[in-house]
Amino acid sequence: MLSNDLHIRQLMESANRDRAAGRTLDAERALRQAETMAPQHPLVLNDKAAKRLLAGDPSGALSLIERSLKADPSNPTSWLHLAAIRRKLGRDDDAMAALDRALAIQPRNLYGLLNMASLQRAKGDVRTSAATYRTALRSIPANAELPPEMRPLLQDARGVIDENNLELETFLETRLKTLRARHSNERLERFDKAMQTLLLKRQVYRPQPTFLYFPHLPALEFYDRADFPWLDSLEAATSDIRAELLGVMADGAEGVVPYMSLSGPVADQWRELNNSRRWSAFFFWREGVANAENLARCPRTAAALEAWPACDLPGCSPNAMFSILEPRTRIPPHTGVNNSRLVVHIPLVVPPDCGFRVGSETREWKPGHAFVFDDTIEHEAWNNSDDWRAVLIVDIWNPYLSQVERDMVSALTAGVADFYGDLPAYVRPPQRED
Repeated sequence: MLSNDLHIRQLMESANRDRAAGRTLDAERALRQAETMAPQHPLVLNDKAAKRLLAGDPSGALSLIERSLKADPSNPTSWLHLAAIRRKLGRDDDAMAALDRALAIQPRNLYGLLNMASLQRAKGDVRTSAATYRTALRSIPANAELPPEMRPLLQDARGVIDENNLELETFLETRLKTLRARHSNERLERFDKAMQTLLLKRQVYRPQPTFLYFPHLPALEFYDRADFPWLDSLEAATSDIRAELLGVMADGAEGVVPYMSLSGPVADQWRELNNSRRWSAFFFWREGVANAENLARCPRTAAALEAWPACDLPGCSPNAMFSILEPRTRIPPHTGVNNSRLVVHIPLVVPPDCGFRVGSETREWKPGHAFVFDDTIEHEAWNNSDDWRAVLIVDIWNPYLSQVERDMVSALTAGVADFYGDLPAYVRPPQRED
């Protein structure tokens, strides 16, 4: 008996796979075999009920699905079919009860949640419907491949959520207006971002380092510029630094190398930029090693860098360079290696239509105005202009690490290198605009 049940389930699974792949004849062959072997099996009855419903016979489908559930009340798909049949028969309250049973068995069932939201909306409870739709969308795994028939359902769900969020935003702004006015002299940026996240206007990004995640550090996209007073001297030297950059470029860009230089298999996101001058760099320091020749060619930049509190990670940092992005070039979204360090940009040459995104926050470069960001949060850059763009990039310690913690992270990085004989790719990844 058990072996027969297992065989029927295997046949039904095979039929479902064939049907999803478009192999209709193979699917029907497996279904006929299962029906011949066990016409009263709950999965067979379930499939027959679904076909009856599609054929426009909800009453006949109801009899079959009730027999299926009597034999096996633990199958959430059967409860979903019962809900669809009852709804077709105009029994919305009973359909809701069936969906409750399905979701009690499988709380993140996407079809169940979408149908529950649809029923709530039909009954006029739009706000509850929007909340259920939101739960449904959150239940979808990242990079999940959904069948085409799901697309209009998801589009409808997003429309309901967006409409509800607009109403909620108007309601909250009215509710908070007096309190905002009372605190008009206070900084509310963090609160505003929290509210934008609640209203789904801002996506949540978290550090995803490719090598080392140091816990209990703030997950900030951009750090407060005021926390880095040493940047004043670098910003003050912007004109001198830019002049030396222009000199390097005027000399035929000798010493400027492709930023990406990969050997072996190359991920699709980097294939276009690998070994390409479309994205290039003039290094002063590279993975902890000074480039004496380049420093000598740019003495005023070298002098300005003396104020830079470099990050010391053997084989990885410090890094300091001119990063040059050619016209009509985009650096794809990516993350850095280690959130115990941060990255600084000092914009030098910035034509129009250039931008930079870290997580949910997008900024324009402004020549001479530095910013500090966590490169382990997904970020990307673009130059949509007809001229090249250049920034000075340096890396620094995350200020929330103590000196002892910095020493330990440096020793850890060196230890990994000694263990492997060199830093492996996941510690010292291909050059990228971090």
